[in-house]
Amino acid sequence: MADPELEAIRQRRMQELMAQRGGANQQNAGQQKAQEEAKQEAEERRQMMLAQILSSEARERLSRIALVKPDKARGVEDVLLRAAQTGGISEKVSEERLISLLEQINTQTTKQTKVTELACRL
Repeated sequence: MADPELEAIRQRRMQELMAQRGGANQQNAGQQKAQEEAKQEAEERRQMMLAQILSSEARERLSRIALVKPDKARGVEDVLLRAAQTGGISEKVSEERLISLLEQINTQTTKQTKVTELACRL
């Protein structure tokens, strides 16, 4: 699904790394702009792929999650995109399927919290 796109992103990233190793200030400004454009283009491509694999309700839910927990939403997007690229998704992901995926991720990433009691002497 994204093999040519991934290759293009890899090539751009390689160019970015080469640019970081040396160059004049003017080149760095131009390269920085090119990097920003490449990042924006990659993000647009990412959003287009998500639009192809998520139902509108699932996209809405994921965008609401991104408002509150951007890292978690990005992780879920990564999982969905990986599954789509490996052929693990055969139809659009519904809101219910997204919820079950979120629940699975929550059970895997729940942090153990421990409440300790502090004794205060007056």
